[in-house]
Amino acid sequence: MSVTENQEVIAVKQVWAGYDKTAVLENINLSVNQGDFIGIIGPNGGGKTTLLKVLLGILAPMRGEVTIFGQPVREGRENIGYVPQLIHFDRDFPISVWEVVRMGRLHKKGLLRHFSSEDDEAVAAALDQVNMLALRDRCLGDLSGGQRQRVYIARALAGHPRILLLDEPTASVDPQVSGSIYELLHELNKHVSILLISHDMNAVSSYTKTIGCLNRTLHYHGSNEITEEMVQATYHCPVDLIAHGLPHRVLADHHGHTHTGDHQDD
Repeated sequence: MSVTENQEVIAVKQVWAGYDKTAVLENINLSVNQGDFIGIIGPNGGGKTTLLKVLLGILAPMRGEVTIFGQPVREGRENIGYVPQLIHFDRDFPISVWEVVRMGRLHKKGLLRHFSSEDDEAVAAALDQVNMLALRDRCLGDLSGGQRQRVYIARALAGHPRILLLDEPTASVDPQVSGSIYELLHELNKHVSILLISHDMNAVSSYTKTIGCLNRTLHYHGSNEITEEMVQATYHCPVDLIAHGLPHRVLADHHGHTHTGDHQDD
């Protein structure tokens, strides 16, 4: 499928979604274009992960429409690479970096088919993109949190996606490592469109091209600024950004009580 500059790669139109007939997302409209790097922030329970489930086809909308490259999600999602949150796992489980990334090729293969030289080339290229090829034979459990996240990004890249979806990509790493992950994503964005969700307002406002705020409803205007109105509508209180050593955008001074950008009632 050919991709042209500014082509719409994801279209979300008037989508309502939730669980057991209770809506978590209400009237969501979002257009993601080729080359976008969008950060969606908001409190836990506000629907960020639910939005990703809808885009991945895991959860069907109650109403509204989602298309990926103009196709229904079931067909279009083959263009998506997904990077989940870092999770706790058995560090003694004997699986190598190479084997983890090779899992990203499984959807390209039929049942019971062996991995091919083409798969090996894709895995090696993905590991090279995230600067982890030298550690291909290391056990996943021996890696740091930041290294494991790079491996999971490589796993998504191994399938040659046109879009990357990331769920809290730096939730379990320190600020310095977080910065290196975002720098990696900035480099990858030259070739793939990126949509990530996070509650780390500081990092998202520093590295993404555009920002939206989600708490049941989505406040997104294709801008790279977090406005006071967007934050108050999302968090229901004023918020100041504190940079932790990173380049950042700072909201104008507010009257009354303020909170840091690392909002903890998520």
